[in-house]
Amino acid sequence: MHNFTLEDLVQYYYNETSLQKTAEIKDALEKDWSLREKLGVIASAQKRLEVLKLSPRKKTIENILNYAKKEVKEFSA
Repeated sequence: MHNFTLEDLVQYYYNETSLQKTAEIKDALEKDWSLREKLGVIASAQKRLEVLKLSPRKKTIENILNYAKKEVKEFSA
């Protein structure tokens, strides 16, 4: 039996594997409960990431905008 990596499973989860590899992983998932468990962890993590809301601090945005203004002034001078 082929030993699939977590990268293989992530690619499988996002439908990024070849037809052959997809078939091999599907077959392995039917026979290997630990592989199914790993795929379940990937699916669970993806669902948690969907609801995660991240945004930069206001100070970070201000710093970027100030830097951009400074660069524009220097470039146009």
